Amino acid sequence: MRIAFVIANGYAMGGTVRTVHNLARGLSARHEVEIVSLVRKRRHPFFTPADGVRLVPLSDDTDQPVVQRPRERVRERWAKQADKIVPKAERRRNKNFTPEAVTGLRHYLRTTKADVVIGTRPGINLLIAAWAPSRLLTIGQEHLNLAEHKPEVRKAITRSYPKLDGLSVLTQTDRAAYEKLLGASEDWLTALPNALEPGEPPRATLDEPVIAAAGRFSPVKQYPLLVEAFSHVVAEHPQWRLHIHGGGDRDEELRATIDRLGLGDHVSLRGRTTDMLGELSKASLLAVSSRVEGFGMTIIEAFSVGVPVVSFDCPHGPREIIEHGRNGLLVPPQDTKALGEALSRLVSDREERHRMGEAALASASAYQLEDITQRWEEFLEQRWAAAPKKKGPLAALLG
Repeated sequence: MRIAFVIANGYAMGGTVRTVHNLARGLSARHEVEIVSLVRKRRHPFFTPADGVRLVPLSDDTDQPVVQRPRERVRERWAKQADKIVPKAERRRNKNFTPEAVTGLRHYLRTTKADVVIGTRPGINLLIAAWAPSRLLTIGQEHLNLAEHKPEVRKAITRSYPKLDGLSVLTQTDRAAYEKLLGASEDWLTALPNALEPGEPPRATLDEPVIAAAGRFSPVKQYPLLVEAFSHVVAEHPQWRLHIHGGGDRDEELRATIDRLGLGDHVSLRGRTTDMLGELSKASLLAVSSRVEGFGMTIIEAFSVGVPVVSFDCPHGPREIIEHGRNGLLVPPQDTKALGEALSRLVSDREERHRMGEAALASASAYQLEDITQRWEEFLEQRWAAAPKKKGPLAALLG
């Protein structure tokens, strides 16, 4: 198969970007794969594509552009069309639906030699549903919970997603939500989790006095609440430290909370990293304080290096990954005191921490790239067989 992933910004740092690059790597072992980015805002991508995977920009805002800017009249035409398809709430949430980008996507869909095109967020999925020619197998991929979408986005999803040839979500809970919304058949809709990167990760000793957290500096991560919870740990265990790995410019409240609680010597903001597993292996616990999680990639990454996880029981990812009392602990959402007590419990009890670390390592086996890739291949083959007869290169190959 020739498979194309369409992503908002394949050059940026972010969970969706990282997982799309990883899945592309897995599929590229037996297929031709490219990642198509609506925008290019930096010369070099934060995540290097795997060998054999092409990164294709549809618009270019760098000082060395590699994409020709469409004529103004053409841009205006397709931008107006895109505005009718992509709800304003989605365009506000992601600023990459520029006139140049959507014009580039329209052209790409009409000219690509791909057999399968996979969108990776609602606005892209909606444009693919509207603009892709019938010869393409069109698959939507959702990285956010359905409940996180604004009403106007859910309305557009209800109207247009059935035009796609299939949809993949990250959790069984979200699959049930989409099934209820769309009345989708069991074969059309699937839940496929994110996969771990290939290779043998380092192993945590679980004896370093470090609690890790990871993810962009965004309100949804609720890092100020995590710092509040960590203050209870420090009160009893002053040698422990909290390392927060992430990036972004929305860290004012976080820094203010650190200062207010006098934790400047105990909490460090470590910035972005391309070696998340290496950083997690230096910790003894992972803390998740999110309001919601589409999946919880850092949870399975922590598991892969043998680190147990303490998390809010937020929708939806953590509760489908963490087995409470076995490979981690779940506490009621927004309960900062309970989060602090759960962290303190595993900080204090080395034996329990190590026992949960062993269980976490075993749990990681369910998210190996080879296995998730095979499940994706089976889903794509099943959807190809079920879709109306296609006329592209793959159809000729399969007869």
